[in-house]
Amino acid sequence: MFAPEDAQDSPAEQAAVQGWKVLVIDDEPFIHDVTLLALSDFEFDAKPLEFLHAYSAEEAKRVMAAHPDIALAIVDVVMETEHAGLDLVRYIRQEMKNNLVRLVLRTGQPGQAPERTVIHDYDINDYKEKTELSVQKLYSTVLTSLRSYRDLSALDANRHGLEQVIRASGEVFQMQALGGFIQGVLEQLVALLYLESDSMYLNCDSIAVENNEENIRVVAATGRFGSLVGHDGIDETLPPEIMTLINEALANKTPVIHGNHYVGYFQPHEGREEVIYITSAKTLSDDDVKLIQLFLHNASIGYENALLREEIEGTQRDIVYMLGEAIETRSRETGQHVRRVAEYCHLIATGLGLSVEDAETLRIAAPLHDFGKIGIPDSILHKPGKLDAAEWEIMQSHAALGHEMLGRSKREILQAAAMLAGQHHEKWDGNGYPSGLKAEEIHLYGRIGAVADVFDALGSRRSYKEPWPLEKIVELLREQRGVQFDPAIVDWVLGNLDQMTAIRDAFPDPEPEA
Repeated sequence: MFAPEDAQDSPAEQAAVQGWKVLVIDDEPFIHDVTLLALSDFEFDAKPLEFLHAYSAEEAKRVMAAHPDIALAIVDVVMETEHAGLDLVRYIRQEMKNNLVRLVLRTGQPGQAPERTVIHDYDINDYKEKTELSVQKLYSTVLTSLRSYRDLSALDANRHGLEQVIRASGEVFQMQALGGFIQGVLEQLVALLYLESDSMYLNCDSIAVENNEENIRVVAATGRFGSLVGHDGIDETLPPEIMTLINEALANKTPVIHGNHYVGYFQPHEGREEVIYITSAKTLSDDDVKLIQLFLHNASIGYENALLREEIEGTQRDIVYMLGEAIETRSRETGQHVRRVAEYCHLIATGLGLSVEDAETLRIAAPLHDFGKIGIPDSILHKPGKLDAAEWEIMQSHAALGHEMLGRSKREILQAAAMLAGQHHEKWDGNGYPSGLKAEEIHLYGRIGAVADVFDALGSRRSYKEPWPLEKIVELLREQRGVQFDPAIVDWVLGNLDQMTAIRDAFPDPEPEA
């Protein structure tokens, strides 16, 4: 209250260094004034105090709920009742489950609450009589309380960061999970060093080596940079002084340490660079820098292993696509058919609520849905006219043949492909082939694949037909709902035609030669 308005920091300065939040809870305004005056020039770890005020226990509950990051609460024992402060302590610890805030009881009537009883029965950190609390003792009490809060908060944040790392490391096969892994590493590192929560992890991929253009993308971030995760072109978003440090690290391929800013650099493999930026309210010590560098070394190993796994899985996907495209080419159909069917399958599976893993498995397996056609003679596969009964029987055998060949593998992707190849010609009413399965006897992959395959085949140009207009495809889907196709899948597709056609537009067939 004694701080003049013109002496307060500007909003920009306050945002740069957020103070330690101290809540003064007392029904006497004079106590609030004296506390502010005594601690007006207080700093700890290069951060000032930020005072909050409550004049009753009930008001304090509202302030605590609005500011869960309060570091210290100085609580009067006797306020609206003789034990209001004690009841508030119990509420904070037991009801709000806040075990981090440091609680110091201050009383002008020690007889109402004997020190030994209060210290024993209540989860507080100190107990002071107002008459004994000189400026020096108040300073010492606040300092020790904030040091304790800092250490406990760091341990709690470190535990949270470690939980994120452990949770994400099991799912690191996806780039999203990889971002979660790095996010956890950032939070743990920030906690270990008692740093501010503003940090970023970037990766730089060379997208046009011939003219040295680079694309910088944020993989993970904390604090004020959190909204940048996944963004490209951050040179237009970040403050110039931060971009200068990042560009210096990239240009010199070395870490950059500048006061309370640290930019780490490492290169997991050729063509890929990694950058981490961290800022602190205090100048980083040699020990801080060593810990950051050790952490980055470990993170780079984990990141490189994850990228290697992603590379292997990407290669597997490419091989599956090439096999599917080769089969479609032999059938004189465009290779884009298998890509569209894969994307349709993934879209429908996601829309129906399948897990991320199952939807991705179906997308990778889908290009092999006609794998069995590899065993069908060209004379039948390429016959321009209608197949006779014997030829049709041979053609139908491609489903069972594909299931048999792919089913020999125990790999999850190929098992899913075998299920899809063997069942995408089954019909909901049981009149399909090769096994005459009906309704939910048909695996969900097969039911999804059936709709995706027909939707694409009808909308595509073939040597024997022109593409159907969307209205005609919709009419057929409605007619075959509950006959050939799963009604739930048809309903989803009809309700999301814009997404289906967007895939068709994204993977167009080449124009026919004149």
